[in-house]
Amino acid sequence: MRNFVSVILCLWAGVLVAAELEDRQMFHGEDGVTLRVLSSTDTDIFAPILEGFIARNPSVSVDYAVAGSADIVTLIAECGDCFDVVISSAMDLQLKLANDGLARRLPGLAQQGGSQWRQSVFGFTLEPATVVLNRAAFKGRPLPSTRQELIEALRANPEHFRGRLGTYDVRLSGLGYLFATQDARASETFWRLMEVFGNLDAQLYCCSGDMIDDLASGELFVAYNVLGSYASTRPETLDTVTIITPEDFATTMMRTALVLDSTDVGGAAEAMVSYLTSGAWAAQDRPGFPLPSIGDADAQVLNVVSLDPGLLVYLDRLKRELFLEAWSSALLR
Repeated sequence: MRNFVSVILCLWAGVLVAAELEDRQMFHGEDGVTLRVLSSTDTDIFAPILEGFIARNPSVSVDYAVAGSADIVTLIAECGDCFDVVISSAMDLQLKLANDGLARRLPGLAQQGGSQWRQSVFGFTLEPATVVLNRAAFKGRPLPSTRQELIEALRANPEHFRGRLGTYDVRLSGLGYLFATQDARASETFWRLMEVFGNLDAQLYCCSGDMIDDLASGELFVAYNVLGSYASTRPETLDTVTIITPEDFATTMMRTALVLDSTDVGGAAEAMVSYLTSGAWAAQDRPGFPLPSIGDADAQVLNVVSLDPGLLVYLDRLKRELFLEAWSSALLR
């Protein structure tokens, strides 16, 4: 499991906020501006992008803090002045920050094209949710390529898989909630699969990284809705796991960035978002780098979640309560 560390988030702007972060690291440029980034992307994955940004903007240092996608909204509410740029895989929560008037409009970036909403929220990767399997657990068994085939595999061998299934706890994970609501909108198969997971005592997780750890160790046999980018970034696990993008439909999210309207380093913040949306970081010589830019993403990827106000539907309090009630009924036994 991840080691959470208690830190003092910020004395920045004279405000004191205590919270738990998953990680926080400084990436040093020359003396000059410090850009404070709050992100849901693990540092080890995002570090090459930050280093590439600093190489192009040597007068900027980056204070990079990592938190869960749902926690980011709380941290911004507690201390919006503590951060300049927010990067998250939870597109709906990013849209909510912008809809609440907390994101700065960047018309210059919007004119460059690409996926954006109201000149405020900008997509820069396309990443499908995948099913990740422990290879040894499926030895001699056919690998499922669709959700229905996964259901059939689990029903055929319930005791083999009991307690060995994992997925997001959508009550805690913003990305997990986004994936689940989008899956439910796309197909009723999602609910049948969740009922099977519930009947087989599925384990619930906050994060893709934790599920991948347990798959690699053999504690889990199947993890559902795991970010493929996280699974493929660990060469040491690739001999033990198989990553499957479901053929029936792939729920694909955009990792997005926004600049908080309260920032006092707007030039550096806009430069960061411009660098991300340009895709220049993806062109660097890093074979196997797991984050696919929108420009480099597989053209066959299906069911890309649209960056539009429809994302806000399931953030409505009543709709969220009803969805979580149905999810809990299916998963929690």
